Amino acid sequence: MQFLFNFIYLFLVALGLRCRCGERGVLFVAMRPKVMWHLLRRYMASRLHSLRMGGYLFSGSQAPQLSPALMRALGQKCPNLKRLCLHVANLSMVPITSLPCTLRTLELHSCEISMAWLLKEQDPTVLPLLECIVLDRVPAFRDEHLQGLTRFRALRSLVLGGTYRVTETGLDMGLQELSYLQRLEVLGCTLSADSTLLAISRHLRDVRKIRLTVRGLSAPGLSVLEGMPALESLCLLGPLITPEMPSPHEILSSCLTMPKLRVLELQGLGWEGQEAERILSKGLPHCMVIVRACPKESMDWWM
Repeated sequence: MQFLFNFIYLFLVALGLRCRCGERGVLFVAMRPKVMWHLLRRYMASRLHSLRMGGYLFSGSQAPQLSPALMRALGQKCPNLKRLCLHVANLSMVPITSLPCTLRTLELHSCEISMAWLLKEQDPTVLPLLECIVLDRVPAFRDEHLQGLTRFRALRSLVLGGTYRVTETGLDMGLQELSYLQRLEVLGCTLSADSTLLAISRHLRDVRKIRLTVRGLSAPGLSVLEGMPALESLCLLGPLITPEMPSPHEILSSCLTMPKLRVLELQGLGWEGQEAERILSKGLPHCMVIVRACPKESMDWWM
């Protein structure tokens, strides 16, 4: 199997494609659909578990695009594919029904989707194993799409990044029907942190991990999480821009009421190495307290 992956890697490099080998069973490739067709027909292995693919969303109308036929072929040739990450791809003509039915994780980064992609009335048997969906800078994603996620009964993890069309009312209604979620991330959206936490406290009583941008976060807003019975990990991300941001003592007070909290991460708040870090670390001896700056993000989608 390793020989096959090495061969594919060298083959792609010989074609002048930019690619990278990741962990076992994972291949990161920047290629045109025509080349992808060639690999599917001749080289793709049944043991491929994870694949990242980039599209040509910003390259003009004449640029090659991903097609339903390519997605269906991917499912046929790679029956063990569990994770598919699509970047800068135009999926408006690719129905979700054409995606491999074996997927457990689907990531969309800077992609375009149609209004019909995730609507509630579509076939509930599509992607029956899907456990995690990441929607990162998907401009068309809106309240109706969020409510349509309820047909994925295996879904346990949801990441909303920069989905600016989702409203506070839409999030509240959507989470009401997604009460089985165990992980929720709301990052860089127009929603306030207080309204997001209020919706979580109302509907996601079994949530284990929350990751949230602190825009609009206040001490009363954070207090709605007090007593959350299953919460194990809480991550608050900066930048710190509002005077209403809870103080370290207020964060400590709320966290002490969370019986299963084991990880508290504060990222990009400018508190690393400061008194705030010492207060939280001392006050939460049962937790792993992580206080750090925001990591620099790579501009390359395949990294």
